[in-house]
Amino acid sequence: MTGIKATTLETFCRAREQQFTRFDYQGHGESSGKFENGTIGTWLDDLLAIFEEVTEGPQIVVGSSMGGWMALLLTLLRRDRVAGLVLVAPAADFTTELLWKSLTSDARRQIEQEGLWMRPSLYDDGPYPITRDLIEESRRHLVLGHPIPFDGPVRILLGQRDEVISVDHILRTADAITSSDIETTLVKNGDHRLSTPTDLDKIRGAVAELSDRI
Repeated sequence: MTGIKATTLETFCRAREQQFTRFDYQGHGESSGKFENGTIGTWLDDLLAIFEEVTEGPQIVVGSSMGGWMALLLTLLRRDRVAGLVLVAPAADFTTELLWKSLTSDARRQIEQEGLWMRPSLYDDGPYPITRDLIEESRRHLVLGHPIPFDGPVRILLGQRDEVISVDHILRTADAITSSDIETTLVKNGDHRLSTPTDLDKIRGAVAELSDRI
C-alpha cells in the first residue's frame, strides 16, 4: 500500500474528496505475517474483511497484478457493491496459468516434494517463496474457466513491454467478463508495474471516468 500507484491514487482521491481505501494483504508490505503462510483464500478473506468493515456504498475496485485477480474474486462475491473495475496488468489465475506452466521440472519437483521453491525476483528485491499450499489452494479460486458475471464498466491497462502478463492472457480475462463495457489499453513502452508518470495519468484517468459515473 506504500507503492507509487496506491499513494498516487490516495492523493488523487483526496483532492477529489472521494473515499479511498488501500491495504496490504497478510505477508505483504506493512502487514504482519509471512508471505509463505498465505494463500489466495487467505488474502481473499483479508480483502472481504476490509471491504465490509471499512468501505460503504458502491466502489470502484482497482487491482494491479495479483490484485486484479482479487478484484475479480471480490466482484463475484459482492457484485451488488462493485460499480466498476480498473485492472492494471491483471494476473487472473496466475498460479496455474502463468506461474506453474512456466516452471522448470526441477522447480515443480521442489514444490511438489519439498513444499517450497524460492522464485527469483524480476525486480532485484530477492527471491520469494512459492509454496505447494499456494498452488494447490488457488485452484479453488480460478476465474477464467467460466464467465465472470459483471455488467459494470471495466478498464484494463497492460504495458506493451510487460514481462509477466501477455496480451493473450489479458484478452482471455476480458473475454471472461460478461460486461459489454470493457476497454483494454495497451500502454506503449510500459512494463508490468506501470508506474511512470504517464502510466499513472492513465490509471487516474480510468478511476476518474468510472467514479464520475456512480
